[in-house]
Amino acid sequence: MTDRVAENTHGEGWLTFAGVMLFTAGVINFIWGIAAIDGSSFFTDEGRYVIFDDLNTWGWFFLIVGVLQIAAAISVWTGGAFGPVFGIACASLNAMILLFTVNAFPIAAFMLFIVDLLVIYGLVVYGHRGRTA
Repeated sequence: MTDRVAENTHGEGWLTFAGVMLFTAGVINFIWGIAAIDGSSFFTDEGRYVIFDDLNTWGWFFLIVGVLQIAAAISVWTGGAFGPVFGIACASLNAMILLFTVNAFPIAAFMLFIVDLLVIYGLVVYGHRGRTA
């Protein structure tokens, strides 16, 4: 009996971590997106981007990815079958966007990139396990 319980709860920490990190990154991206679209003084003109040089365009990217990440976190927490796949896609998309903006804020982009890799790892390895007992 205890083996079955241990088998069902194995990886729950990684799934919880992935959901929390997706939610946190989603909120951060949402706030950054609003700040970039609004032209806030939070961002400087000294940062150079790889693809688009317009801060407003990057603001929309971050805003949309933030909303998707929040939805993915909720999906992972509810234990839906599509949740891990959606979470992996959102974390991968965020990792790619961070690599394109690494020149603008290198330390933050590097740290968030590592978090995205950990989220992808947790969802790939333990995402197939259902949350039902």
